[in-house]
Amino acid sequence: MKIGIACGGTGGHIFPGLAVAEALRQRGHEVILWLAGKPGEDLALAGWVGPVVTVYARGVSSHAPRAIIATGFRLVRAIVQCRQSMRHYAPDVLLAMGSYASVGPVLAARWLNIPVVLHEANVIPGRAIRFLSRWAEAVAVGFEETRHHITHPRLVVTGMPVRGIGRLKTGAGCQTPEARPDQKDEGQKMDGGGQTVDEGSQSTIIYHKSEIRAWGALAPSAFTLLVMGGSRGAHRLNEIVSQAITRLHSEGNSLQVIHLSGTADEASIRQVYQQAGVPNAVFGFLHDMPRAYQMASLAICRSGASSCAELSLYGVPALLVPYPFAIHQHQAANADALAAAGAADICDEQILTVDWLVGYVAGLMRDNARLMNMRKAALRRVTNNPASALADLVEGVGGRMKQTPNAQRRMSNVEFMTKN
Repeated sequence: MKIGIACGGTGGHIFPGLAVAEALRQRGHEVILWLAGKPGEDLALAGWVGPVVTVYARGVSSHAPRAIIATGFRLVRAIVQCRQSMRHYAPDVLLAMGSYASVGPVLAARWLNIPVVLHEANVIPGRAIRFLSRWAEAVAVGFEETRHHITHPRLVVTGMPVRGIGRLKTGAGCQTPEARPDQKDEGQKMDGGGQTVDEGSQSTIIYHKSEIRAWGALAPSAFTLLVMGGSRGAHRLNEIVSQAITRLHSEGNSLQVIHLSGTADEASIRQVYQQAGVPNAVFGFLHDMPRAYQMASLAICRSGASSCAELSLYGVPALLVPYPFAIHQHQAANADALAAAGAADICDEQILTVDWLVGYVAGLMRDNARLMNMRKAALRRVTNNPASALADLVEGVGGRMKQTPNAQRRMSNVEFMTKN
């Protein structure tokens, strides 16, 4: 089958889309990606080899009448552009990973009578999924708790597909990665730019020389903090956490840090750690997330759906700091789900201080039993392979629609526009 995946926007939509794309391609399907032309999408796509269609899309930035009209024009243009590209590629089914970037592809797909599967990553569905679900053959969700926030005749809990492969097989507080980028093996090759490409993984991981140097500064058995602010970083979180870590180090605590700062803060955060003598690996953007999770003893991060899923998959205890300005507070709901399972603690950003964080981390460093319980609770949340489960659902919808006669399964364009 030909399968389209609309996963534009942030890494929280792109990486799960890529995970499903790789699962589908391994089954022999042809996959085409639809993206939104947002900054950073090219970084997330490193290693992807396949058709990519970019249809520039933007969300509603204001409720002013002029802004709403402009958004409407952009949406109509996106739908027309998506329709043109879909007529060219002719996918048998479209999987949309949510956000405003899905609206154009989904409406274009229904215009062309292409069946649609939606995936909602967060506990509380976004506006796009709520709006588009009426035209979807199936809605997949990442959290069981989402059943309380959206209804659909075919709602399936698949979990959240994640990038990379591997899962911790033990409950140790710190794990050495199974593969090191500075060690060659039969599953790796060097490309022309001096980068190592791991061909044996689910998704291709490209190592730059600067990344190899950064990993080399870390010890395999030290207490390791993993700091993440989302795919673009979080400035206030970067500042508070880096100050707390340097103070912990100055007070004699033995620790090291992997800090995903976002590109804007990368140089300044690295300088803070270097001046304080804290062993660190600072990245503006990192593809080798499996290695970071495998080394992490504790994560301090936002609670986006991808981060929550990856923390659970790798069994990483976490202090979650939800993004405070998220519409519908979906990150807070995600954090509540992990905290209720015993896998994480929560701290609102408004009350997060350096002093409090120093005390919190120092206490956990001395409480191995609690860290172990949090790790076990995180691992218990993952009971299947989400990428494979979502691929099964997409195959089922696409295959069933191909076998059903057109006259029985397809609305005419007139009927579609009239009914909706």
